[in-house]
This record gives sequence, structure tokens and C-alpha cells, in this order.
Amino acid sequence: MNSAAVPTPVEDVQGDGRWLSMHNRFVSQAREMEPDVVFVGDSLVANLQSTDLWEKWFAPMHSLNFGIGGDQTQHVLWRLKNGELECIKPKAVVVLVGTNNHSHTAAEIAGGIIEICHTVREKQPQAYIIVLTLLPRGEKPNPLREKNSEINGLIKEAVRKIDLCQVVNINRDLVLGDGTIDHRDMYDYLHLTWQGYRRAFEPVFELLTQLLHESDKLLLNDDTLASPASDNPPSDNPGTCPE
Repeated sequence: MNSAAVPTPVEDVQGDGRWLSMHNRFVSQAREMEPDVVFVGDSLVANLQSTDLWEKWFAPMHSLNFGIGGDQTQHVLWRLKNGELECIKPKAVVVLVGTNNHSHTAAEIAGGIIEICHTVREKQPQAYIIVLTLLPRGEKPNPLREKNSEINGLIKEAVRKIDLCQVVNINRDLVLGDGTIDHRDMYDYLHLTWQGYRRAFEPVFELLTQLLHESDKLLLNDDTLASPASDNPPSDNPGTCPE
């Protein structure tokens, strides 16, 4: 069994209950708001909300940020299966998680990411799923960087079988010609600076802008966004929101 693809809550080893409190807050936000875009993932997603780019680019899109630092694929999967995708009908869901799965193989991590995509597709059949590539890590070339690169190759192939789903490469220009990463892009060679976020998330902003614009046009035209993997239109979300 692939534990990276089995929904698992984070063990509260510190005893302050913060992870579950954040999850419960996200569930409440899902009940109270009507987002067009939902970001899910680990600290790389969570920290995006603290940047000016979030306020400039993504907040105007009616986005919610469901990122928690340290999360692995199985943790995000548990959150999505336990309320974070209920009561909403977003036009797009952005997924970035997997770099924290240190005890799993590349194939297992890719399997966890794909299971997240299947869960999003099941709960939000109308939503376009945008899977972001795992970022390089470490100042110089190292095995973890190679592992993340392998994961990226695996998920690019696997998402071809999922309707309304595509991978977006956010690694552009982060690795220099000599193989190093500049601290001005990733201050600790793992997390992004403001400059790094701009480099990495500009293609995400551009794609979301296109998708939301097309979605609005299609609503006006009473048409349906076709999947790049299938010509069949997505079905309505059969789920109901409990009181």
C-alpha cells in the first residue's frame, strides 16, 4: 500500500492542535465563501498568501488559500476528503505538494499527487485542476532535486488520463546555468522569496486569467469547457452541503 496516497491527518506531536485548527478554519471558509480558485498544498502555497502578489494577482480572482506548512500528500488528501472541498464550486483548483514526503519514493509521491487530483475531480467535477511541478531544492545539485525532477516527469504523464487537468512548470529560471539556486529566489534554497514567487507563479496567474476569462465567456454563451483529455463535458457536482 502506498502511504503517500492514503488520507492521513497530521499527528499533533507538539500538542497545540494548530494543524486541525487550520483545517477547521478552511472548512469554515469553504462554507462561508464562494471562491473561483482554491489553492491547496504545503508551505509553498501557504506563504504565497503573505506576499504582495497574492493581493495583486490572486485575491481579485476570489481565491482561497488552503496551504499548511509541512504537509505531505497524504495530509492534503485527508483535508480534501474531510470538508475543504464541500459547499463550494470553484472554477479551478491549484495543487502544490510533495516536497515534504521525504520517506516516500518518487513513484509513491507521484501516486499521492495523482490521488489528490482524483479526489478533486470526484468532489469538484466542474473544476479545472492545475498541478504545479515540485520546485528544485538545495543550493547545488543534490539527490532531493533529482527526486523532485523525477516526480515531475511522472505526474506530467499521469495527468494525461485525468479530465480538465494539466501540469504547469513553475521551475523556470530558478536553477542557474551552473546548477545553483540564487538565495534571492529561494532564501533558504527551499522556500521562495518575493522575487522567486513572481518567477514561479507568473505562469499560474496567466493560466488562471485565461481560464476564468474563458469560463465567463462560456457561461455567457451557455457552452461547456472541453477537457484536453476528453471531449466529454464535466458533470454537475452531485454533492450537497450539510447545514
